[in-house]
Amino acid sequence: MARTTDRPRRRFRVHFNTDDRRHPIENALSVTAFVLGVLALVTGPIVDLHVIASWAGVLGFPTGLYAQYISVTTTERSLNVIGLVGSFVGAALGIYHGGFFP
Repeated sequence: MARTTDRPRRRFRVHFNTDDRRHPIENALSVTAFVLGVLALVTGPIVDLHVIASWAGVLGFPTGLYAQYISVTTTERSLNVIGLVGSFVGAALGIYHGGFFP
């Protein structure tokens, strides 16, 4: 006979606060750096979107650096590194394809 538990199933959630403390500023900066890095990385190879890639990369890189400086948990640091790399590569491709202005 199969064993069952009486616990209700919870949905999967991304858990940034692995130390069970709230870090709203650190989480917001980590997610912002990640989103800007992914945006820069995705738009970087597209020649017509060089302005978006350049600005997203240039804004995402210092955001990621500061978020890395104040990060508390490993999840935040992982998002920061992904955002930093994406921002750098996306900004480099955006600048190569035309720079900051159309």
